[in-house]
Amino acid sequence: MGDDVKRFVLAQMVGGWFVGDFEPTAFRTSVAEVCYKTHSAGEAWPAHYHAVATEINLLVRGEMRLGDTVLRAGDIFTFSPNEIAAPTFVTDCELVVVKVPSVEGDKYVVP
Repeated sequence: MGDDVKRFVLAQMVGGWFVGDFEPTAFRTSVAEVCYKTHSAGEAWPAHYHAVATEINLLVRGEMRLGDTVLRAGDIFTFSPNEIAAPTFVTDCELVVVKVPSVEGDKYVVP
């Protein structure tokens, strides 16, 4: 690697988030957040929404459900502000998640 290349380790990022307006991060910006997430089959994930951000998801590996919709590797799906995300992980899953913009505290768990 050249002397100007900065290196980061995903394991040192919080929850897989490595771009956004928070620390630690590989690139700090308020424009967007980027994350690499893994979820285990059957993992409980609380229903939640974002009041400001739009969330764009790429399911890299696995199968999951959102309501009656089955999603498989290669599917891209989005959540608009105030739209509730309540996923069920059918198999082990890997996702790349982008949220626009990066707003601290913009995650609200649905009771």
